[in-house]
Amino acid sequence: MLLRKYMSLMGVGAAKIDLQLPKENYCSGETVKGVFQIEGGTVDQRINRIDCELIRIDKVAKTESLIDSTTILTSTVINAEEESERNFTFKIPENLPHSTNTIVYQFRTRLSFNKGMESKDQDIITVSQMSG
Repeated sequence: MLLRKYMSLMGVGAAKIDLQLPKENYCSGETVKGVFQIEGGTVDQRINRIDCELIRIDKVAKTESLIDSTTILTSTVINAEEESERNFTFKIPENLPHSTNTIVYQFRTRLSFNKGMESKDQDIITVSQMSG
């Protein structure tokens, strides 16, 4: 049991997070509704927070910029092998430039524990201009 605890502190067998989105394409100004799926690892772990950032990646300039972020502070214990869900809501800014071959948007999710490594997830989305 002690070995499993230390392994989870190093990220082996730790809880994992996965942002589940109903689609990949969104319009600027649209509200994204999804679910954070959290899967417990080999030992119980206390979750401190969930951070999710919308990042703009410019492939030509090789730069990344933070568009907006959301944080859920918590003190929840995820039991070993337990599955849990948290709702996710995020409003894409109205004036956000649309995706192109060189401009990509990505949600980066981070699950932080009071002890141990973080769990990370990345989800690419496409942003198009509002119709109408």
